[in-house]
Amino acid sequence: MKKKYYYTIGEVSNLLNIKAHVLRYWEKEFPSLSPRKNIRRNRQYTEEDIALIRRIDHMLHVQRFTIEGVRKKLKEMRKNKEQIQLDFGPSREEVKATLVNELKELKEMLATH
Repeated sequence: MKKKYYYTIGEVSNLLNIKAHVLRYWEKEFPSLSPRKNIRRNRQYTEEDIALIRRIDHMLHVQRFTIEGVRKKLKEMRKNKEQIQLDFGPSREEVKATLVNELKELKEMLATH
């Protein structure tokens, strides 16, 4: 995707593989996620918004935080003025691929014994 100043909810949804309704829900749950809206009331996400969404997704789905846990962590990060990092370790797809490979190896080991 080409670099832009603002991204639509559809673009962000496709980029991050997160449904648009989930993004709208997260806006209600996480006060720090508040994309600006244009005159037509369409959401306009910045690179910083996208980084925050990646952080939220990572904490919820990889680190297994609850919504409340993510809310507290983000508040703590703001308090400590921590920057939201773009490198969150392996993606969900990478973790899944690793687990599938490990399961395959275990099955092969069991078959040989």
